[in-house]
Formats: sequence, C-alpha cells, structure tokens
Amino acid sequence: MSNPDNLKYHVSHTWLKMESDGICIVGVTQHAQEQLGDVVYVQSPEAGVTVKQGEACGVIESVKTVADVHAPASGVVLEVNPALADVPEAVNTDPYGAWLFRMKLSDPSELAILLDAAAYEKVADD
Repeated sequence: MSNPDNLKYHVSHTWLKMESDGICIVGVTQHAQEQLGDVVYVQSPEAGVTVKQGEACGVIESVKTVADVHAPASGVVLEVNPALADVPEAVNTDPYGAWLFRMKLSDPSELAILLDAAAYEKVADD
C-alpha cells in the first residue's frame, strides 16, 4: 500500500488530513501498523485536550508491543474515533480510514515541517 498523496506525514509515523477551517483528521501510517503488528487497543487523547506537535498524545497496543502516538501538529482535540474502542484492529486493515482523532490546529505554520508522501516513504524505508 502506498501512502496517499492528499495527506501530510510526521516522522513519528502519523498522518494528518486537512479538512476545512483548520480542522484535521489524524491517524497512524501503514508503516506504523506494520511495525506494531495486530492492534488490540487504541487510546487517543480525550476531546478538549491540547496536544503539541511531536509529543506523545495516545497509545496503541498490539500483541507484540505498546507504542506512543505522537501528534503531527499542535491543537485541540475535538473528537476521538469511537469505532476504535470496539474494533481497534481497523488500524491494521485500513490505516488511512481508521482515524484516531479530529483536531483544530492552533498553529497552521507547523504544517510546513510535515512531509509529503514521497518524503515520508524515504523516512519509513530507513
């Protein structure tokens, strides 16, 4: 699976999709879910929490490891994906559809350090 061109990527293996009015959707990449293995639990930040770019804001547990989820940008979490509480393995089957949370950006200029799909693929291959 290739990385969608319409997303921005953080080196911590999260993706960000801009919607409108500074609202964006956040998830983990194909590479991240492959490294994790079978996901059994997802803990996203709660709605109303402020997250900072690059900092841990959630956890994903798999059968072989536990990994932090890092915010690709700073902002306020508006909503978490309720479906992942019942079906966390959706992160494995559809990493670009099984979003973790929606947020309102606090500093859109941070998007400049995010990677496009081609640049992220180089990072993921290292």
